[in-house]
Amino acid sequence: MSRLVRHDAKGPALIQVGEKVVAVCQCGLSKNKPFCDGSHKKTQDEAEHQTYMYDAEGNRVRVDDLFPAPKSKYTA
Repeated sequence: MSRLVRHDAKGPALIQVGEKVVAVCQCGLSKNKPFCDGSHKKTQDEAEHQTYMYDAEGNRVRVDDLFPAPKSKYTA
């Protein structure tokens, strides 16, 4: 079964663990989950109110480009 999960965060959550601060991935792109590996830097120039997918190589594609809305037969 496949599942799409939407992540809105563009940076990690910083959590204090004793004397150490741990960065936990919130963007969903880290190859070292649950820890941040800096992959969120790819998301910094994403347009608000757009949805994107990233492939295994980290290439970004707008979801609207993959799944365009169907054209209505009632439009002029």
